[in-house]
Amino acid sequence: MTGSRVVALGHYQPARVLTNHDLAVMVDTTDEWITSRVGIKTRHIGGPDEPVDELAAHAAAKALAAAGLQATDIDLVLVATSTAIDRSPSMSARVAARLGMTSPAVMDINVVCSGFTHALATADHAVRAGAATRALVIGADKMGDIVDWTDRSSCVLMGDGAGAAVVVADSDPAGRAGIGPVLWGSVPGMGDAVRIEGTPPRFAQEGQAVYRWATTQLPPIARKVCERAGVTPEDLGAVVLHQANLRIIEPVARKIGAVNAVIARDVVDSGNTSAASIPMALSKLVERGEVPGGAPALLFGFGGNLSYAGQVIRCP
Repeated sequence: MTGSRVVALGHYQPARVLTNHDLAVMVDTTDEWITSRVGIKTRHIGGPDEPVDELAAHAAAKALAAAGLQATDIDLVLVATSTAIDRSPSMSARVAARLGMTSPAVMDINVVCSGFTHALATADHAVRAGAATRALVIGADKMGDIVDWTDRSSCVLMGDGAGAAVVVADSDPAGRAGIGPVLWGSVPGMGDAVRIEGTPPRFAQEGQAVYRWATTQLPPIARKVCERAGVTPEDLGAVVLHQANLRIIEPVARKIGAVNAVIARDVVDSGNTSAASIPMALSKLVERGEVPGGAPALLFGFGGNLSYAGQVIRCP
């Protein structure tokens, strides 16, 4: 079996920026209250004329351009999202149509906040099995469409955006995996701690339960991800956790022991963008040159369904 690697990344966010001060006009909150509890300063919110597949297509086009590939070179499209309203056509099919693809396999993956790392693992497995040669993996969500803008405990968290990765077949002569083995799982008995339910759908969560689970149960799992990849936490060049809350990101990163890594903190500027958060944060780190090409990066998604998935990749 051949391996796979991420060769390019891209990200996209709507133009409208909603600040904490803007939210203070809408609900009973303040910039200090939001910053001290979740670390978020701003978030991007899409309008009614910016559907999820449009955000995804913009991020995908940027990743394809960075990879030097045409849309017709792609034979598998995976879109991780939990904010698709329509059942069919899927987001992946709509993205493929927007980009002018010819005959790719298309699939949506809904694992909420850990959707992108699940989708990336699925693409890696497809390439290793010979079922695909070039895959487009996208995380895209419009959380602004499903949040209750009168609930100050949840509306301050969310943002909209998309991030994309191009994955290709690759055999590294040095034997280093471009995309390391995935470690994934869930806690089904606590799955209702994060919910998107109802008609119209609305986001809700048990914040304290999620915080305790993330900060206590996830660090040893993340260290096992590194072990599976054959790297130590000290070897990591970057740690890109799901951008849920700065008060979760910082203690989890510290407990992992990645003392030499750049820690992604895109949540400060983008809020919680669910499946988009990891590829978007990684794309920005690479674009700014904060992580060198080939550096090992831990990607670790967690949240909805109390699910998790992580792998170590070599940065493009």
